[in-house]
Amino acid sequence: MGRGQDLYKKAKKIIPGGTQLLSKRPEMFLPDFWPAYYSKAKGCKVWDLDGKKYTDMSYMGIGANILGYANEKVNQAVKKAIEQSNMCTLNAPEEVELAQLLINLHPWAQMARFARSGGEAMAIAVRIARAATGKDKVLFCGYHGWHDWYLAANLADNKALDGQLLPGLEPKGVPRGLRGTAIPFIYNDTECFLKLIKKYSDEVGVVVMEPIRNFKPNKDFISAIRSETRKRKIVLIVDEVTAGWRLNLGGAHLTLGIEPDIAVFGKGMSNGYPMGAIIGKAKIMNKAQESFISSTYWTERIGPVAALATIKEFKRLSVQKKLITTGKMVQEGWARLAKKHSLEIKVEGIYPLGHFTFISKEPLVLKTLFTQEMLKKGFLASTAFYASYAHNKSDVKRYLQATDEVFEKIAKAQKSDPKKYLDGEICHSGFARLA
Repeated sequence: MGRGQDLYKKAKKIIPGGTQLLSKRPEMFLPDFWPAYYSKAKGCKVWDLDGKKYTDMSYMGIGANILGYANEKVNQAVKKAIEQSNMCTLNAPEEVELAQLLINLHPWAQMARFARSGGEAMAIAVRIARAATGKDKVLFCGYHGWHDWYLAANLADNKALDGQLLPGLEPKGVPRGLRGTAIPFIYNDTECFLKLIKKYSDEVGVVVMEPIRNFKPNKDFISAIRSETRKRKIVLIVDEVTAGWRLNLGGAHLTLGIEPDIAVFGKGMSNGYPMGAIIGKAKIMNKAQESFISSTYWTERIGPVAALATIKEFKRLSVQKKLITTGKMVQEGWARLAKKHSLEIKVEGIYPLGHFTFISKEPLVLKTLFTQEMLKKGFLASTAFYASYAHNKSDVKRYLQATDEVFEKIAKAQKSDPKKYLDGEICHSGFARLA
């Protein structure tokens, strides 16, 4: 099981949940056998605590490392910032430079605020929007983090968030008084959205959505959302934490013809260094001054410096073009190889953020078996692939060759009992309490 699993067993005794991020729990991949911890990472290569080397063909820092691990240009900028002091009584000038850059890339926006993670940036955006409208109710679709405003949806119905990415999220600790303040609608379901807008009429002050995730938005869906929010003076927030920078330079909403009132960024904008940004129209963003939104570490220097260096590399290298090309190769490879071995799978997601699902009575068993066998071949792999600039054609070729062999084994396993081929337990799905 290795030193990583030994350390993880200790972690579960002294850290509630074992890790700080649900998506990094070993149980989400391969219980008892996932390496769990890394000693170093470079490009798309990862070394575990036992010195074993893997190619990361899974989440690349849960979507944070678009350029790849330990990118030299970004690291050089960060090292310089550290040498000149990361924190000071005075402010870091780079935050003004970054604000101007983001505004230049998004002509509809006039102001910016910063945080250091996507989830808290979303909470800030919702606070500002509520301050601007004076209304509490939020209509949303998609996944938007862990904060109270979002989990409040499950106070009314403990399955309200199941269709928004993570099933089983309990709202314990969220004030009961927030019940009815967050109401989900279904992406691309125009009728559902219009019914909710009509039902809650003047109570809704905010609409939150991801511009894109598994598939493109329908034109009538986007048109209805923008039309209704403008007519009713509702603030429209687009969550670009995941999709941003992967399809174009800036937010995906720019390529989809969506003009929001606020856009939120995180993850890949700073290539692994903590950073979050909220940009928006001045008349709305200025309402932040009428609410208390302030934190010491939102003023540190590394985040803005890393973001500026990362965006500079996006421009220089046309990173999004390679992400799209690489992701397309992988998605087409999954589909081709599944057909070759008579496996039924469903491939979804934009090319830079693809995933597939086994169509089976026991999809989690097959997912676990895939991860198990790919790990033996030197790949950190699940049923998702987040493309980075560090992935090259040879990485993809080796990965698909290994996938070919593992799909063949899975096809054979399906003829009997796939569980017999597992070395350990079945992976978790969604939120599950750890033993």
